[in-house]
Amino acid sequence: MASLAWLLIPLAAAVGAGLWAALAARNGKSGKTGDNTELNGYAAFREAMEKSHTGT
Repeated sequence: MASLAWLLIPLAAAVGAGLWAALAARNGKSGKTGDNTELNGYAAFREAMEKSHTGT
């Protein structure tokens, strides 16, 4: 019986990981986070840095 209890630990971890992955994938579709937002922010930063170097 104790061995069955130990087998439940990885099973619970797998179920928890599946739920977390489903939640993370759902939040990624909202457009509030992700690569596009990060890349746009980096592009704006790069443009600002180029402007500051050309002014001096």
